[in-house]
Amino acid sequence: MTYTVAALIGVCVVVSLDLFALRTRLVTRRVWWVSYAITLGFQLVINGILTGRRIVVYAPAAILGAAQPRLLGGWRIAYAPVEDLLFGFAMVLLTVSVWVWLGRRGFQRTPRAGERRPPR
Repeated sequence: MTYTVAALIGVCVVVSLDLFALRTRLVTRRVWWVSYAITLGFQLVINGILTGRRIVVYAPAAILGAAQPRLLGGWRIAYAPVEDLLFGFAMVLLTVSVWVWLGRRGFQRTPRAGERRPPR
C-alpha cells in the first residue's frame, strides 16, 4: 500500500467516525475549520523543516509527485508531500472527535469548564 492510499483511507475512516460513529460532526462546523487552519499553519512549518532539510525522506514510488523536495509544486506544499497534510488532518480530527465524544459522556476532570473553584 502506498502512502497516498493509506492517507486517503485514513481520512475517509476518520471522517466517517466523526460523522456516523461518534456523531460529533466536527467537520460540519465552522469553528473546526478555523481551528484546523491554525493547526495546518504549524504543520506546514514543521513539515517544511523536516522534509526541506531531508531529515525525513519519502520513497518516490510511495507518494504523489516529485521525489525531490520543492517548496511548492509537484504535489508538495512547503516541501512536504500532500499526503502528510491528509494524515495530519486525520490525526487531528480523530483526536478532537474522541475528546469531544468523551467529554459529552462525562469523562472529564472536575471542575468542568466554566465552574469556579472556591477560594482557598
